[in-house]
Amino acid sequence: MGPLTLGHYLSLGGMLFALAVVGIFLNRRNLIVLLMAIELMLLAVNMNFVAFSHFLGDMAGQVFVFFILTVAAAESAIGLAILVVLFRSRTSVDAAELDELKG
Repeated sequence: MGPLTLGHYLSLGGMLFALAVVGIFLNRRNLIVLLMAIELMLLAVNMNFVAFSHFLGDMAGQVFVFFILTVAAAESAIGLAILVVLFRSRTSVDAAELDELKG
């Protein structure tokens, strides 16, 4: 078995991204699983950024990942807070039941 190349990291990132897309399309009801799939997408993209940064010898990709993780953490915290409020008022986090904002 040889050394790990850029193609190995990119293919793993592509598989993680595809798994997240499948998770979103297969489960459109549970909002918590949807948030987890979005986070998995972000992590797959971040892994590709880090792989390119390492193989090109440039730190810009890793700095960009730091900012992406910061925004993703804020998004997760706000999303989970909204889900807690919805669960307290409706006792369900089913996306099909959340139809109040439909116009």
